[in-house]
Amino acid sequence: MTKADIIEGVYERVGFSKKESAEIVELVFDTLKETLERGDRIKVSGFGNFQVRQKNARVGRNPQTGKEIEISARRVLTFRPSQVLKSALNNGYVPPVPGTPSSDHDEGDDPTDV
Repeated sequence: MTKADIIEGVYERVGFSKKESAEIVELVFDTLKETLERGDRIKVSGFGNFQVRQKNARVGRNPQTGKEIEISARRVLTFRPSQVLKSALNNGYVPPVPGTPSSDHDEGDDPTDV
């Protein structure tokens, strides 16, 4: 999904003009970005939490050469989904059984397809 898709969704569901819908979406994203830049936490009820964490500098390794390199300190954004979102994502989800054909095939591999 892109920002344009979100703007289109607001336009269709709320009934604002496309320009107004775009302004609202931009305002929401700008507010989220400014809040996170300050290091504040964002909690969206029923969706999840966004939080900026500080990671210290550390020594890492180049996997190709094995050479040690220093990974600089930085801030990272983390997202933790709410239980409501987790439930919605997994509602009715049945994990595939290893060794069985997946339902992702478009080729008609399943002999029961009609």
